Amino acid sequence: MIFFYSGNDTKKAREEMGKEIARLSEGGARTVRITDVNTVADLQASLQGGGLFGEKHIVIFDSVSLNDEMREVFFQSLEMIQTSEEPFFIFEESPLADIRRLIEKHAEKKYRYDAPKKKKDDSVFALANALRRADKKALWSGYQRELIKGNAPEAIHGVLFWGAKDMLLKSMEGTPENRRAKKLVAELAELPHKARRNNFPLEYALERFMLSVA
Repeated sequence: MIFFYSGNDTKKAREEMGKEIARLSEGGARTVRITDVNTVADLQASLQGGGLFGEKHIVIFDSVSLNDEMREVFFQSLEMIQTSEEPFFIFEESPLADIRRLIEKHAEKKYRYDAPKKKKDDSVFALANALRRADKKALWSGYQRELIKGNAPEAIHGVLFWGAKDMLLKSMEGTPENRRAKKLVAELAELPHKARRNNFPLEYALERFMLSVA
């Protein structure tokens, strides 16, 4: 019998698998765990059954498919352990699609625990984070998005200026990050005045600034 647990929420997946293992081992079954750091010999030994005295055991295959040497033996054993009366637990965090299908084909019970995807930060304040990372691509695309949404260049400049000052306040004096923050604050403080003196729209001045960010 195969219990298959997977998902990138590894904490939840392992907790739930652990609960089921604990429930099944209450009768005194011995637990055998094989991971990707074990050997092919270890894997093969775990498939031999309860041993001389016929003791019951629970076998756990934890991320075994990550081991190139063990993978083929593991796959070939699935049909056999599917019909075993003893429980086999398989955990694979994010298996490739073909591996997932193969394991699920033989598993009696399947549980998948994926963490909710983080919502992409598409607010104007994401620009400040992109500035902190010196991510020109994110700055540029985020700026265009904010313009399309109707945010004025002056408001966007204000967010960037706030972001630069926040960097300055949170950095230690004399560090590279501190020197970079001072430079950004100075450049952003001067940007609107420089644009007016040169009769250059702030919208384009911001574009030029973003492309020069380092």
